[in-house]
Amino acid sequence: MARVVAIGKQRFDDIREGEFFLVDKTAFIGEWWRSGDDVTLVCRPRRFGKTLTLSMVECFLSTRYAGRGDELFGGLAIWDDAAMRALQGSVPVVSLSFAAVKRHDYAQAMQQIRQILRVAVDTHAYLADSPAISAQDRAFLARVSDDMDDVTAMTCLGELCRMLHAHWGVRPVVLLDEYDTPLQEAWLGGFWDQMSDFVRGLFNATFKTNPSLGRALVTGITRVSQESIFSDMNNPAVATVTTERYETTFGFTEAEVQAALNECGKCAAMDEVRRWYDGFTFGDVQGLYNPWSITNFLKSGRLDTYWADSSSNALVSDLLRGASAAFKGEFEQLLAGGTLQKAVDERVHFRRLRTNPEAVWSLLLAAGYLRVVRRVEELGPRGLELELTNHEVRVSFDDMVRDWFQDGSESYSEFVRALLAGDARSMTRFLNDVA
Repeated sequence: MARVVAIGKQRFDDIREGEFFLVDKTAFIGEWWRSGDDVTLVCRPRRFGKTLTLSMVECFLSTRYAGRGDELFGGLAIWDDAAMRALQGSVPVVSLSFAAVKRHDYAQAMQQIRQILRVAVDTHAYLADSPAISAQDRAFLARVSDDMDDVTAMTCLGELCRMLHAHWGVRPVVLLDEYDTPLQEAWLGGFWDQMSDFVRGLFNATFKTNPSLGRALVTGITRVSQESIFSDMNNPAVATVTTERYETTFGFTEAEVQAALNECGKCAAMDEVRRWYDGFTFGDVQGLYNPWSITNFLKSGRLDTYWADSSSNALVSDLLRGASAAFKGEFEQLLAGGTLQKAVDERVHFRRLRTNPEAVWSLLLAAGYLRVVRRVEELGPRGLELELTNHEVRVSFDDMVRDWFQDGSESYSEFVRALLAGDARSMTRFLNDVA
């Protein structure tokens, strides 16, 4: 009997308790844990299961889920690993997400971040009664609130780790989802310097000057320039879309898609599903599918731009509309089904996005709109041949460009009609009005 496909569920325990459809990615837990990396940054496009993966890791490691291993992981790959099985439920975990921080105003964005940090600390409220922490620690916990000052906000996760280490005798794991969302919004809203300064301070206290940290797993879409954010961190292990690490953890392989279609009685649609949604490439693994479009198709049985429509794409649209004529010409080449050869720096330098057109390609690649066809050695170690990822992305960009013209004034539409009709008098009248 086919499992129910539930859309939008991002908590691993909810999916397992409800016996909903799930593709087994639990082998990642063992692969990541055995890597021994102190801080791991995984960059993948939106809707590729990053949030669910962090929830899965939390359910496996966290002391909150002690004794529930067989219930939550029985029958899954990680539960066949005896060494990892012994680790289940034995590690204190600090888990938080910046995915909801989407304000174009610094004060409002910081208010959201303070609330998120306060909730992360409140999850471990039992520490206030722990004999392992001091009166000063209790006083610090009392200062963590929705109105705490920036210094308290920057240091609260590091202090929480220290207290958890003292209480449990085990260094905690920190899980941070969508770390770059506030930074993207800050760039759009014009308060990049303020937000990047805060995030740099938070990361320094949490991930660098924190001897109580066990491991950290951070996810996002972009690898923000190291000079801006990660300069105070000890060289995190980074997995981007071109890195040969965790290639099949995020996204569905063709075999997994075929199995899902068979389970849901839709195996005859495989060719069309492949045409629409195949094309993502991570590391050296090609033929990956975004989970959001596949699960929505399994639910509805209808082909549509599910992944492309799951976000406003404000940043991408803003950059493309404001790009130079030369850049738009190259982008038109992609829309026509062609490819481009570029030297791509996967670190996204937000300060350069408006002044350096080449920086936009790195953002489009990280966001999933472009895929790597092959490496181009003639362009150096960063040389890549790029094309639009798949049919869904192409349809989405066609709609985006069409909307730009629909947003124009009626007089602009009249100018286009006059141009097509060869009406020089009306064209001249329009240009005079503009001048």
